[in-house]
Amino acid sequence: MSRFARPPRALVAVLAAVLVPLVGPATRAVAAPVTFSSTVASQAAANCMDVPNSAATNALQLIAYGCHTAANQTFTFTPVSGVANTYTIGTVTAGSCVDVTGQSTADNAAIIQYTCNGQTNQRFRLQAVTIAGVTNTFNLVGAQSGKCIATAADSTAANAKLVQLPCTSALTRVWRLAGYDPGSTGGGTRTFTNPLDPQGPDPWLTYYNGYYYLAATTWNRTITMRKSATLGGLATAPETVIFNLTRSTGAGTMWAPEFHLLNGPNGQRWYLYYVAGVEPYNLGTQRIHVLESSGLDPMGPYTWKADLLDPTQDNTWELDPTILQLNGQLYLLGTYYDGSQPMFIRPLSNPWTASGTRHLLATPTYSWETVGGAVNEAPEVITHGGKTFIVFSASHCSTPDYKLGLLTYNGGDPLSSSSWVKTSTPVFQRSNANGVYGPGHNGFFKSPDGTEDWMVYHANSSASGGCDMNRSTRAQKITWNADGTPNLGVPVALGTQLVVPSGEPAP
Repeated sequence: MSRFARPPRALVAVLAAVLVPLVGPATRAVAAPVTFSSTVASQAAANCMDVPNSAATNALQLIAYGCHTAANQTFTFTPVSGVANTYTIGTVTAGSCVDVTGQSTADNAAIIQYTCNGQTNQRFRLQAVTIAGVTNTFNLVGAQSGKCIATAADSTAANAKLVQLPCTSALTRVWRLAGYDPGSTGGGTRTFTNPLDPQGPDPWLTYYNGYYYLAATTWNRTITMRKSATLGGLATAPETVIFNLTRSTGAGTMWAPEFHLLNGPNGQRWYLYYVAGVEPYNLGTQRIHVLESSGLDPMGPYTWKADLLDPTQDNTWELDPTILQLNGQLYLLGTYYDGSQPMFIRPLSNPWTASGTRHLLATPTYSWETVGGAVNEAPEVITHGGKTFIVFSASHCSTPDYKLGLLTYNGGDPLSSSSWVKTSTPVFQRSNANGVYGPGHNGFFKSPDGTEDWMVYHANSSASGGCDMNRSTRAQKITWNADGTPNLGVPVALGTQLVVPSGEPAP
């Protein structure tokens, strides 16, 4: 994360209490979805989606009206083939469908009844929203616009007209489908949905010895970890405290934890790298620290090993540590401040000891790297086909344009910035259509059978989201381009059913 990015802890606590994250169900087995009929009940008032007077009129705007049992409040949801959790919605008039007028992507475009035609403005994705004590609650997300069915001006009055507005967990934009039927759970493809942690910025995820392990920023004195046999199971796994920060040089405000299985003097051990500073909150004291496990369990126990300071510039803060192993040498990567936020690389003689000072790795130069602040941070390493890449976060995390860039190693001395080539465009960024903003600070992990590459990252569900604890942890599969570079794709919407990683055992 960026310098001056963290809010005071008290503010984080308030935000965490008042913002309700969108969350989906954990891993489950599903067959092909089925057609079902249901009322569509607003969660803000005792009103239901309604075709006014059961009229067959084309382009008639739908309304929210007091719930009853007549046919003009029963809608038929028919799954769209090949698209996860997406349906056309038939109305009381045969051959008519719920439609976004004029294929509009604008706020307040009318939700109407129109002759079914199969176009994307007649397709809606069911995006799960958790409401305590209520089942089958969803945003109805337009496939074309990425916006949600809502009442105009978020009205709770009867006869309120239906329009599309940006998706949120506001109750005027959440609907209960009492007749929802996801299909048989007796077999078929197993899926999961994001988020894996509704408050999990700066995540790090590893699959090891039959389990997924997830750690993220806590912004307090503890380092915590989740453990699950399934990826989706991380969403409900307990947060286990694996270490308490007590040293005066790094007693709190912990963020960006990563744990790496590395060779040390005592054989393989997990080395957990993190950032922490002096309390009360003092950004200028944030430094990189490292713990060592006593064995091969990623959850420890751990003991404090070192303050991983630069041997010649130990009076400056450094953030977002990760490890690079290249050409038989071990390196520490991270970011520091020199008026902007460049990335650095520093050689290590062992997992906790520097063997030289830091070298400049990359600086923010493109316009897409300087939105809200000139930032290159959170470097993460991935290798494929004999090539080594560093994916990094660019621009300031307080903006929805926080995103990912790419460096490619072209040979030579890894300590020289000339040995790394920066791709001129971002490789992963916001998706307005999917309601994903500020995606960044990622990591990579392998599927259980080692055949797939996956990415973990954090993102906001609102363009107004910032650098606080309400960024959620998400994961999705990545692929590879013909030139050998990673293809990170587009960040998927919360609630989208994703096929579990290859080789994941059934729960």
